Amino acid sequence: MKTKDELPVCPVATAVSLIGGKWKLLIIRNLKERPWRFNELQRDIEGISQKVLTDSLRQMIDDGLVYRHDYQEIPPKVEYGLTELGKEMLPIIDALADFGNYYKSIID
Repeated sequence: MKTKDELPVCPVATAVSLIGGKWKLLIIRNLKERPWRFNELQRDIEGISQKVLTDSLRQMIDDGLVYRHDYQEIPPKVEYGLTELGKEMLPIIDALADFGNYYKSIID
């Protein structure tokens, strides 16, 4: 996790630095429902590359939003899920979904 000195002063900028870009938001959207395996996420999030997914998950793990659980099995089984801190972002995701639905409802 970053220290307070490494974060922007503005709280909105801090939140955006944690979930900035469309990919992290879509990853959180999926992890909201349940833990996912890497390949499941890659298949479900249309257009995301393996590198971007890997980098995004690593950043979110470092930021304390996502956990990685390695089951130590063969074949390998690894799942990603939201930490308690990550779950605190769910109202933001829900608000974005509500606005997206509202916007779709008012345009022709």
